Amino acid sequence: MRCYAGEKIALFIDGSNLYAAARALGFDIDYKKLLDFFSTKGRLIRAFYYTALVEDQEYSPIRPLVDWLDYNGYTMVTKPTKEFTDAMGRRKIKGNMDIELAVDLMEMAESIDHAILFSGDGDFRSLVEAVQRKGVRVTVVSTVQSQPPMVADELRRQADHFTDLSDLAQNISRDPQPSKGEPDFSKAQSILFSEVDTTLDEKTDYVP
Repeated sequence: MRCYAGEKIALFIDGSNLYAAARALGFDIDYKKLLDFFSTKGRLIRAFYYTALVEDQEYSPIRPLVDWLDYNGYTMVTKPTKEFTDAMGRRKIKGNMDIELAVDLMEMAESIDHAILFSGDGDFRSLVEAVQRKGVRVTVVSTVQSQPPMVADELRRQADHFTDLSDLAQNISRDPQPSKGEPDFSKAQSILFSEVDTTLDEKTDYVP
């Protein structure tokens, strides 16, 4: 991870993509540790976390996670999922946050030196190129250690730096038992992302 003292940093976390990458590597993210770790790398201006929410439930298991992150240093960007029936008559729940992330990153480009993107989604390649033209360095955090790898080759090539999530595990992994007052992130995320189609299977077009 190449960071310089005093540079202004912002984190852009694609919640479903980061969860899938960490799960593939066999560990859970401790979001307090993650924030603390990157706070030592420069002037952390903002940490965005993007996730869709299933709003038609009387109680959403993801809500405690969202609220905890909101109160503990993250800027939460959420929107309701959309339900539809596909051509085979199967019920689908869609929750893609790509546009929200892209808009925020473009807006923040004037105020930061370094964007750290937690996603392997190849659709972000053009976004990365656009903010690089504005003078922003971009680090992509994902993994090539999983099977299949979670990062698209074109995104990895476009980024100024690529950091494998496995190399950060010792600094940002969660203890087996959550601390007092902290929701069970793994359980909440597994419930949400098992229901919501975030088209991760279409994003892992990694080519060595």
